[in-house]
Amino acid sequence: MAFAFVFPGQGSQSLKMMDGLLGYDAVHEVFNTAKTVLGVNFLAMLNEDTADNINQTVNTQPLMLVSGYAAYQAWLAQGGKLPQIMAGHSLGEWTALVASGVIDFADALNLVMIRATAMQDAVAPGDGAMAAVMGLDDDTINRVCEQVAKDSGGVVAGVNFNSPAQVVIAGDKSSVEAAAAALKDSGAKKVQMLAVSVPSHCSLMSSASAKLAMALASVKFNSPQIEVLHNFNVETYTDGELIKQALIKQLCQPVLWSKTVGTIASCGITSIVECGPGKILSGLNKRINENLVSYNLRNTDEFAKALAELA
Repeated sequence: MAFAFVFPGQGSQSLKMMDGLLGYDAVHEVFNTAKTVLGVNFLAMLNEDTADNINQTVNTQPLMLVSGYAAYQAWLAQGGKLPQIMAGHSLGEWTALVASGVIDFADALNLVMIRATAMQDAVAPGDGAMAAVMGLDDDTINRVCEQVAKDSGGVVAGVNFNSPAQVVIAGDKSSVEAAAAALKDSGAKKVQMLAVSVPSHCSLMSSASAKLAMALASVKFNSPQIEVLHNFNVETYTDGELIKQALIKQLCQPVLWSKTVGTIASCGITSIVECGPGKILSGLNKRINENLVSYNLRNTDEFAKALAELA
């Protein structure tokens, strides 16, 4: 059976989200490596009384990398077969590249920390915003955002095309708020401001892209052992330098998730495994293509089901 692995990104984090996988030695090994490399005990952070720390971008991004990679290593340790293709949502693209052997895990941890810090520093707290738009087509959302940006002289654009009729917009706060009102007037069923500190995947992240490019210059990238679809253009590359450029562009370009899942299905893939805590991507994937069978690896029961059915 042909299947793909997809890795969740920022927004999938929650307290105790790895509890269902702590029975696997591989999970502890990966988290211990992260503690050695970054000096952060992410498992302890997941057991704190509040989600304040795990919701800070500089913690969330490495945490999601560690969590997804830990689940993948547990999959391999349990004898799970290799997927035919991989992808990741935003930060999850980094996890996919580590799993595919493109980036050394320790290198990726350091790079993701640089990425997260650069993104946080790119826009002053409170100056940026993101909002989820439900029930409106992509073309209308793009048209409204372009008009608002033109009228305001600010920045607002569609940045996460997550599934049909679910798109996230981002930019400076006043422009996003103006676009939210205009999108409601244009027929959106719901527009919800998101509790985020960084307006990801829009032009406000240009300074973060530049910092990431500098950090990537000295790091070795290998050819992928398994193809990875990139967020910004839904292409695959074998050349390390092109993969680096894809990660740099990703910061300022939209995540084309609907197109990514559509491309996976067009490759003859019949099942998609969400490799990491939560099941947000599984829900999106089902809305994009109802014929795809979805699995997730968020606990031992789901793990066992995927292992048995994808043997």
